[in-house]
This record gives sequence, C-alpha cells and structure tokens, in this order.
Amino acid sequence: MKNIKKQILMGAMALTTAAFSLTSCNDYLDQEPKSEVSPERYLLTAAQLQSYVDAYYANYDNWFSTSDDKGGMLPSHYGTQNGSPYYDDNATDNQQGTNSRYIKDAWTVGQTGGKWNFSNIYALNYYINTVKQKYEAKTIGGAEADIRHFIGEGYFLRALEYYFRLRTLGDFPIITENLPDNQEVLANASQRRPRNEVARFIINNLDTAITYLSNNKAKTRISKNAALILKSRVALYEGTWEKYHAGTALVPGGPGWPGASKDYNAGFSYNSQNEISYFLKEAMDAAAQVADAVELTPNTKQIPTDKANDYYDMFASHDAKGYSEVVMQRLFSSAVGITHHFNHYLYSGGNTGYTKQFEHTFLMENGLPIYAEGSGYAGDDFIADTKVNRDWRWRLFMKAPKEAKATKNISKVEYFPEAPDIYKSDSKIATSTGYIQGKGYSLDYNDQILGQDQTAFVVFRAGEAYLNYIEASYELNGTIDSKADKYWKAIRTRAGIDPDYNKTIQATDMSKEAENDWAAYSHGKLLTDKTLYNIRRERRCEFIGEGFRTNDLFRWRSLDQLNGFQLEGCKIFGPMQSLFGNNLKYDQADQSKNNVSSPSLSVYLRPNQKSTNNQYYNGFFFFEAHYLDPIAVQNFLNTSDDGKTIANSPIYQNPGWPTVAGSPCE
Repeated sequence: MKNIKKQILMGAMALTTAAFSLTSCNDYLDQEPKSEVSPERYLLTAAQLQSYVDAYYANYDNWFSTSDDKGGMLPSHYGTQNGSPYYDDNATDNQQGTNSRYIKDAWTVGQTGGKWNFSNIYALNYYINTVKQKYEAKTIGGAEADIRHFIGEGYFLRALEYYFRLRTLGDFPIITENLPDNQEVLANASQRRPRNEVARFIINNLDTAITYLSNNKAKTRISKNAALILKSRVALYEGTWEKYHAGTALVPGGPGWPGASKDYNAGFSYNSQNEISYFLKEAMDAAAQVADAVELTPNTKQIPTDKANDYYDMFASHDAKGYSEVVMQRLFSSAVGITHHFNHYLYSGGNTGYTKQFEHTFLMENGLPIYAEGSGYAGDDFIADTKVNRDWRWRLFMKAPKEAKATKNISKVEYFPEAPDIYKSDSKIATSTGYIQGKGYSLDYNDQILGQDQTAFVVFRAGEAYLNYIEASYELNGTIDSKADKYWKAIRTRAGIDPDYNKTIQATDMSKEAENDWAAYSHGKLLTDKTLYNIRRERRCEFIGEGFRTNDLFRWRSLDQLNGFQLEGCKIFGPMQSLFGNNLKYDQADQSKNNVSSPSLSVYLRPNQKSTNNQYYNGFFFFEAHYLDPIAVQNFLNTSDDGKTIANSPIYQNPGWPTVAGSPCE
C-alpha cells in the first residue's frame, strides 16, 4: 500500500512541508515562474496562487521532454544538459539521431519507473480542489481577474500533464480527487480509462481553463489563447490517432484491446466515427478562434546575417513578446543565473542535423516539388545549392557553409566552414549530416558561450492554430473550406512560396514523395490523397526544427512501413568531396577509424553506417507496440490485492508489451 501511495499520491509531503518565503510580485516573477511550492496555509491570495502554479511550469534546470515525472510540464530549453525540445525531431526523417524505438530488443519493460506517474497530477488536483473551495467561499484576497486566471492555469497544467500521459501510455486513470490512505480505494483509482475518455477529460479541463484565463498577462504566462492552441493540438492528436490506428489494439474496443480483459470495462461502448468527428470538430473550433484573432509574424525575405527578419528573429531573440504570432514564451537571463546551452552546441552542428530526406521535401518558391518539370531546383551537389529559389523556411532555418555564425558581440565575424564538420566526433564541433539545424540559432556570440545562452523559447505560436485547422477540417470533411484556404495561403505566403497549393497538389508524385517522407504513409500504405499529403508536408516544413515530428508520425501511424530505413545527410561523394581533402576516412580495415560511410553504400552521408558495430547500421525498423510505452512491472504488483499476482491488478499492460521486467515487445 505504501508503494501505491507513493505512486498515486507523491507530492503530498512537499505541499505541507515546503519552506516558502512570500515576496511581492515583481516584473521578473511575472516572466520567470519560480520553483517553490506553496503549502495549503498560503493559498489565501492571488499572489500565493501564482506562486503555487509557477512550480508546475517546469524547472529550468532539469526539464526534458521524455522525463517520467517532468515531461508533462511546459517545454523549454533547459540548462543542466544540452537540452531543448528542438532536439525532439532527432531520430525521425527530419533530423539525424538514434532511438531505442527502432530496435526491438533495445527497449524493454522496466521493473520500476516509467510514465505511470501521478506526482504532478496529485499536486494539481490538490491545488484545484483547495482553491475552488476557497474561491467559492470568497476567502482568497486579490483582484478577481487574477484569482480566476490562476485557477485557470491550474486546469491548463493538469490538462497538459494528462496529455503527456495520453501520448505515452494511451489509456490512463482519471483522478481528480485526493485519495485516502486505503488499499482498496487506491487500487480502484488505478483502473485505466479508455484513451478517448482521457482525451475528452483533457478537453473538458481546457474548456474550464478557457473560461477562467485571460489574454492580458505577460506572454511568459499561460493564457486563453495558449489553452485554445493546446486544445486544438490535443483534439487533433486524438482524432487522427483514433482514425489511423483504427482496427488495432491501440484504440479502445479494437481487436486485442487489453482493456476488454478487465471487468470494470464490461459496459464500455465505443463509436469510432462519433469519437473521431467530435475531436476533429473541437480541434477546428479551438484553432479558428486563435487563427482568426492572431496574425502571423511576417517574413521579410532577408537572410538575418544581412538584415533583420522578424520571422527568423521570433525564434532567436532574447524576448519574443513583440512578435505578433507568439502566444507564450519562456525567458532566460544571465543576470539571475537562468540560462541554457542550446546555441553553444548548435554553434557547429550539435552532432545532429537535418536529413537529405527533409531537404528533398521542401518546395521551390514557385510552389513545385524539386522533381517536377520546370521546378528550377539547383541540385544538392553543394549544401548552399539546396537554398537557391527555395522555400524560405529552408533558406532561413538551415545553416549552410560560409554563412555567418555570429554578427553581434564578436570582433571578427566567424563563418561556417566551406567543408562541413561531418567527420569530427566532438558533439560541440560536429554536424552529423552537414545540414545544420538553424531554428532558434542566435547570431549573438554571447549566446554561443557555454552556459550563457539567453535565447527565449517559443512555447506556443498562432501558426500552429492555422495548421491544426487546415488538417482537422480536411480530415473531417475531405475538402478545403474557406477558412482553411485562407490559412493555408497565409502560411505559404509567409514561407515565400506560391500560395496556390493546388499547383503543388497537381505536381505531386506520391511515389517520389515516399522516398523521403515517412508521412507519405499511414497504416503502412502509401497515401493516394495528394491534398492530405501536402497538408502534412506543410506542417513538416513549417515546424522545421521545433520538435513536432515524432508526435505527428505517431498519430498518423506513419512508421509501420519502416524496414531498414537509412537516414542520409548531404552528398559528400560528388563535387563536394574535393572540399574535404584527405579528411574523409571510410572502408578502413579497422572500422573504428572510419569517420564517414562508404561511397559504395550511397553518395549521401549515412551517419549510422560508418561502422558495422553501430546497432543502427542496418537501418530503422519499427514495431507496433512501440507507439506506446510499456508500464513498469512494479505498478502491477503495487495494485494487486496480494502484492505479487500481476493478474489480480486492475492495471493492464499496453498492447504488445509483456509484464516481465527486461523483456522487449512481443
């Protein structure tokens, strides 16, 4: 029972024993949520409500997107590691990286730990229930608008936490109350609810948050528009997940759905079409409210090393509050010791980089794919050539040789080398593909010093609402309605490409797109709907480097077809080879001395094929179970009536995963 309580009620002691020194609100506190937690006796003023929710924004030092206990908090660059959500696209067709999801035996069921974690959920339940009671009793001091706003933040943060559990675990317990120290009660609370119910619960929380939140706070705080964007994100995620995973055990009621084995689900019924329609309509409604009200930040079509470009600077400034599109940001300041390392590692590539597959996906300025007749594609013999007459998102957010590394706070401008550092092993001075990630790249040299980066992180922006509406409306109705038409043309115009998306659709060859885009597939089958594919392409290109790709690929069920897929970088075995002199080592008798892949494999650099000792040498494979995380064994034992019989636990394992620690998916 102690183990159950630790998992479900973790955080209670922190609420009653945390030392907290109350201070008056100041401008910096409005911008930078602190990490202290207010005990119950302090939840008596609006300022104290703010201090409580501040703790659940996320700790700047140790947040990361896959953290078992912190992954459900607001994202940000973070300081103790070379960390940022911008790296979450690694190990997709967008960016080089490796991930245990692509090898069957590399990911196994844990004995303890994992995403089955309730610490933040408990603390936020405590906050919501306590504050709502005091609010209704009119015992909280402060401005009414402030009190309501911070109540709304509590609902938003609980929704965000549940969204993380939905994405990683699917079915999950819905707990809204603080539970007594009772074995039966705690075990029953562990009953998993079908994922569509969890998603509806999240949306209900966000609807409540929206009624309380305002848009009048600093952009460093949660707002009504942020809640609307998150609502559209959640609803689109769930609607498309249920559509593309239909007929599998990963959807409630599907064949082999493990929830059917539990008596408490005996009365559960599920109408797939009704649920999908509900979520897509909710996504459309929420997205349109933001897209209709918030303009996109303009692209001046200037390379930022020459002149300012707001579209670029929106992601690379110290404070993005002045950019129309930004709905929420996280700020940093060396003056108070809150900084990160993102640009220090990105200075020469961060040992990652965009892929050849990603480069080939971007359109030309005339709206044509690179393979179409008359496209004007200059080829990829040299990295800079790929930018010629290209979509400005590729031109702005990929760093090419001879471009300036910094233009501010540096006495002599340094440039990216003509021969990219693809053969070096130090992550701070190497790029694994040659196509250097540039979203969020600051041209201020001070930001490139270890531990001194003050570049703000954009948490929510209106551009997502535009894209969410386009996709949700087409998935629901199969047509581009007037709003979607308006939004799509606005996105393309800002990207510097012909706004006529029909021109692109007509020129699209799905067999060619399939070579470079995992999202050309769903269910392991090639899409035949070119409009839908180009909606996905637009999203892929607009979110270059922002960490959306993995979640999109999961909800679209776009990984089934992976069977030895090789990520590739720039074309090193062509005219570019002469730039490297004798620095490229391959086909060495001692493979440990290879620093690039062999030209016998491809003219393009293959980062995972430098040596056969690389466990990803044979490429990426995928297994259906890997769309969700496994639940650790200890959670079954904790909730079993005898503490040792897994079958007696109300919890069921995710599809394809066993309940034996150390075992891979089946």
